[in-house]
Amino acid sequence: MPERNWAGNLTFKARTIRHPRDVEELSEIVARAERVRVLGARHSFTPIADSSELVSLRSLPADVELDGTGGTVTCGAGITYGELARELTQAGFALANLPSLPHVSVAGAIATATHGSGRGLGNLATSVERLELVTSNGELRSLRRGEPDFPGAVVHLGALGALTRVTLRVEPAYEVSQEVFEDLGWDALARHFDELMAAGDSVSVFTSWGEVAGLAWVKRRCDRPLAGGVWGPAAFGARPATGQLHPIPGGDPSACTPQLGAPGPWHERLPHFRPQFTPSAGDELQSEYLLARRDASAAIAAVRALAAEIRPLLYVSEIRAVAADDLWMSPEYGRESVAIHFTWHRRQADVERVLAAVEEALEPFAPRPHWGKLFVAPATALARRYERLDDFRSLIARMDPRGAFRNEWLEQRVLGG
Repeated sequence: MPERNWAGNLTFKARTIRHPRDVEELSEIVARAERVRVLGARHSFTPIADSSELVSLRSLPADVELDGTGGTVTCGAGITYGELARELTQAGFALANLPSLPHVSVAGAIATATHGSGRGLGNLATSVERLELVTSNGELRSLRRGEPDFPGAVVHLGALGALTRVTLRVEPAYEVSQEVFEDLGWDALARHFDELMAAGDSVSVFTSWGEVAGLAWVKRRCDRPLAGGVWGPAAFGARPATGQLHPIPGGDPSACTPQLGAPGPWHERLPHFRPQFTPSAGDELQSEYLLARRDASAAIAAVRALAAEIRPLLYVSEIRAVAADDLWMSPEYGRESVAIHFTWHRRQADVERVLAAVEEALEPFAPRPHWGKLFVAPATALARRYERLDDFRSLIARMDPRGAFRNEWLEQRVLGG
C-alpha cells in the first residue's frame, strides 16, 4: 500500500519504509541510497520528508540518558515528546517547553523548528545542546553547541543527514495551571497584544476571524511569578470559561489537557492535546506564518481583511508568540516573533488559493512559513528573509556532497535550484 503522511494529503514516492534497528544498519542504508529522507511522526503537511527511499527512526533504541547534574537528557531522535516527557517526569525533570501536540517526534520537531507558545520561550530546537547524525557517506557525526556549524545544523530540514540522538536541556519538574477565557475582543487584542502574550508562560488566542477574536488559552508555571505580574485576559473584557473547551468550535474537549486553572504536571498542561487522543481535528491541513512580534496587530488586521475567503475553509486559527533565536533556518531567527496558524479543512487546492492571498497580505511583514506546513511561496521569495541561507547551502554541500538528502521540495522551497 502507498505510504501517506498523518493528514493523508500526501502520498510518498517510496513504496516501503526501512526501519533500522541500530545506527550501523542505518549507516548502511544511507550510504547505499541514491536519494533518501527520514520520516518522523509524519506530521508534516508538505513533501519535506519525501524521497524514493524512506527511513524511519522509530525502531532505533530510545536509550534515554538523564544527566541531572549537567541539566541535560540524551535520547534517540525518534522518540515522541509525549514519551520523553513521561520518562523525564518520573525522574523529577522537565523540558522548558513542549509542542501543542505531544505526538510529534523530537527529530521532526527540531528539523522543522516546530514550537510551543511563549513570549520568553524559543522553538523546540533551541533546547538542543548536541546532535548526532549519519551523513550521506554513512559516517556518524556529532555537533555541539558552541561549534561554528551548530546553529546551521539544528534546524536542518532533513538536508544534512539522518538524526540519531539528541541532547536537550532539562530542569527540575514543575506544575502548570491552564485557564481558558472566552469572547476576547479584537480591540483588546490589538491594543494589549504584548500584555496578553505576557499573561502566562504560554499564551494562545484561538480565532475563527469572526465578530470577536475568540478564546485566550493561558498556561502559567506554578513555581515562579511572572515577570511584571499577571495581566489576565479578564482584565481586557474576556470572561473565564466555566467548563472544558476544545480549540475548534464544537470539538470534543475530552481530547484536551485539563483546564479551569487546576495545577498539574508540566507535561499534562503545556500541550493542548492529550497524547492518547487524535489531536486537533485529525482530517485537516495546516499552515503557519512567523513574523516580527512588533507587527502583530497590523498583520492580524491584514488577515482579518480576508476573513470572507478564509472562514469557509477554516477549522480554527491560533495566534501566539515565540522568542527569537540564532538558528540559521529557524523562522524566529533574529526576531521576537508572532505566529499566525491556520487549521484548514482538507481541500488543498482551495486552501492553496487562499494561502496565496494570505501571503500577499502578509508580504509587508516579511513572513517566514513553518517548514512542515503548507505554503505557496517559492525559494526565490523566501531567500531574502534568511540571511544565513548561503551559509546553510555551504553546510549542505560539505555534509552531503553527493546530494543524497536533497529532494524536490528542498530545491523548490528552500535552496532555489
